[in-house]
Amino acid sequence: MINLILSVFFSSSLYVIFKYFEKYKINTLQAIITNYVIACTCGVLFYKGKVDVTTIHEQPWFIGAIILGFLFIAIFNLMALTSQKNGLSVASVSGKMAVVIPIIFAVIVYKEQLTLLNSLGILIALFAVYFTSVKETTIAFNKKTLIYPVLLFFGSGIIDTFIKYMETNYVTNSEVPFFLSIVFGIAGLAGLVTLLIKGDLKIEFKNIIGGIILGVPNYFSMAYLIKALQNENLNSSTIFTINNVAIVALTTLFAIVFFKEKLSKKNWLGIVLAIISILFVANA
Repeated sequence: MINLILSVFFSSSLYVIFKYFEKYKINTLQAIITNYVIACTCGVLFYKGKVDVTTIHEQPWFIGAIILGFLFIAIFNLMALTSQKNGLSVASVSGKMAVVIPIIFAVIVYKEQLTLLNSLGILIALFAVYFTSVKETTIAFNKKTLIYPVLLFFGSGIIDTFIKYMETNYVTNSEVPFFLSIVFGIAGLAGLVTLLIKGDLKIEFKNIIGGIILGVPNYFSMAYLIKALQNENLNSSTIFTINNVAIVALTTLFAIVFFKEKLSKKNWLGIVLAIISILFVANA
């Protein structure tokens, strides 16, 4: 459970860092690319085995790492598009509601059993995500831009599902750092290509610093999530539910503490539901 708690904490801290990016006018794409380089470096540093560049392509998880790397950078850009075209609330709800995809996958493919309490907790978690994320303004889906939140929903769910698949079939506990270093390295290269295509080549020192600050917690958020998924005492349905709803609740509390954001009655209802759903799922 400690791995899951740490994953939630590091994932939630990313929200605070991104908010400061906005405050200090940091170029997000440049910072994200730097972040991937730092996260990749962390993976290499924490890997206790021998790193042999010439045999990386022979690893059973290599193709999966490449796919995840491209998914990471693609979903990041999709989140940005959804936020711009449909609003931040829509992006937040679409991304976190996607938890149903890995849950359905785990039940169908891995035959994970859901008790009545599990199922009720997951259902409450979905309401918690919605109410915690939604702002006072009504979420309106523009038919012309509906494709963005739909793609974000499926893309976010596919990433979580694919991480579970790779962890179950290919990545051992000792290989997690090295596996993640390759995933982040691929994501960084893909981001660099995107940067070159956009022609945004004016590099500022503050963007590099922002990326360094982001990279360390980003690495640990993924590392601890994969380690949590390797816990035989908890099924992945429980882990993904607690992870997603706890991140939403904790980032909301961070918004209150660090940025003095005001919460609506719906937001507070969401936090209460989040706590209830975690208690239901964790104790089922």
